[in-house]
Amino acid sequence: MRNDTRVAYNRLTQRIAQLSGVGDATKTFAVEPSVQQTLETKIQESSEFLGRINIVGVDELKGEKLGLGVSGPIAGRTDVTQKDRQTRDMTSLDPHGYECHSTEFDTHLTWGKLDAWAKFPDFQTRVRNAIVRQQALDRIMIGFNGITAAVATDRVANPMLQDVNVGWLEQYRLHAQERVLTEVVAASGQVTVGDTGDYKNIDALVFDVVNEMIDPWFRESTDLVAIMGRKMLADKYFPLISQHAETPTENRALDMMISQKRVGGQQAVRAPFFPDGSIFITSLENLSMYWQRGSRRRHIEENAKRKRIENYESSNDAYVVEDYGFGCLVENITFV
Repeated sequence: MRNDTRVAYNRLTQRIAQLSGVGDATKTFAVEPSVQQTLETKIQESSEFLGRINIVGVDELKGEKLGLGVSGPIAGRTDVTQKDRQTRDMTSLDPHGYECHSTEFDTHLTWGKLDAWAKFPDFQTRVRNAIVRQQALDRIMIGFNGITAAVATDRVANPMLQDVNVGWLEQYRLHAQERVLTEVVAASGQVTVGDTGDYKNIDALVFDVVNEMIDPWFRESTDLVAIMGRKMLADKYFPLISQHAETPTENRALDMMISQKRVGGQQAVRAPFFPDGSIFITSLENLSMYWQRGSRRRHIEENAKRKRIENYESSNDAYVVEDYGFGCLVENITFV
């Protein structure tokens, strides 16, 4: 590490310590709640997809869902000569609630990389953005691929972070099996699409599951989208455009693409790390990620043996589907 890099690095650690009201950022500390909120906002703003869903701070490690969406119609009429008028809870009633699990976001930057960045006046911002961007991508990957929250994760056996936390798709498999289509013909283990398949085309498949698996009061919602992966939403069939006019920048990456065409009447969305052979139909606002206030821990360490600076962070997170009736999942799609 060059001397000018050392000066810039010392300023960075001093600033981080100052923001959280501690004397030394190289000792494990709890991130100040206001700083944690700012960091969570930066993570959300760094991703097009995360910017469309709910990312909300909660006080408890586990509890009831916040119920950010309305669970159904509230209009009606009562014959008050026979009974009293009854109010209706506007939020969804879900006995499963949420539970946050500790997620570690441990990263490092080599001395060479820091030396290259030290000459820039925005050195601290560059370091922060590099960490924030990867945390955003990891959260998306976990949301679509997470199956369990293992005590010790194995990145080799689970390259898509399947064992870090329970994601949105797995929440449907666990708590709303009636809204998950994995096969049409019993014991076939697949949903076939094509001239000789269960459905003639993807449009027919999406149209059918929306009518059969989503609650009636949500079927006509203009917020419904069909989330797919790269292979399903092939460029040659679905010309993709950015939902926003601006070009990708360090501050906001366009990781979510909106198709010009519709699938089964729903807007088609390509999301990063979404599993192949699946379609997830819901509103993006029906997906949430809760983080526990006051739970983020951080420790910065200089590792001379590896010639790098190591950043250890952890946060208690939960992936939440606000209302299972506002969506459905199709898996094992095979083209024939």
